[in-house]
Amino acid sequence: MTGARPAMDGTAFFDDLEVGQQWRFGRYEVTREEIVEFARQFDPQPFHLDEAAARESLYGGLIASGWHTGAMFIRMVAECMTPRVATQGAIGFDDLRWIKPVRPGDVLSVESTVREKIESRQRPERGTVKIESRVLDQRGEPVMSLVSLVIVMRRPS
Repeated sequence: MTGARPAMDGTAFFDDLEVGQQWRFGRYEVTREEIVEFARQFDPQPFHLDEAAARESLYGGLIASGWHTGAMFIRMVAECMTPRVATQGAIGFDDLRWIKPVRPGDVLSVESTVREKIESRQRPERGTVKIESRVLDQRGEPVMSLVSLVIVMRRPS
């Protein structure tokens, strides 16, 4: 993570984040086995489960479920961002887009930008930060984009 001005203990609070601030983080290598396992459990469509059927689909080969791509995204966030920012979870996502299929062997990373900070009127100890993220493949091409509405704690007095 680059760009945040963390507190002395390494945690960035709502007060430390700035609109326009960017981070690049994560590395997630996608495997065929994981694509199929996720699909078996959560999104059992032929182009996620069966290579022969996937070749005959409009994708021309096996691809990860978009929901799987989202799960890989949140794993990178949990590993790389959550320990460094005083988050209390998120209230949702806006503008989720699956831009390009994710295939076995792809290596994903994340690029995020703070787009807006909203102070809470009811809860002055926290605010909401709108963070626009793109999941990128190994060529730096976006495969997914979304805006996260993240609850971030203010610096304690």
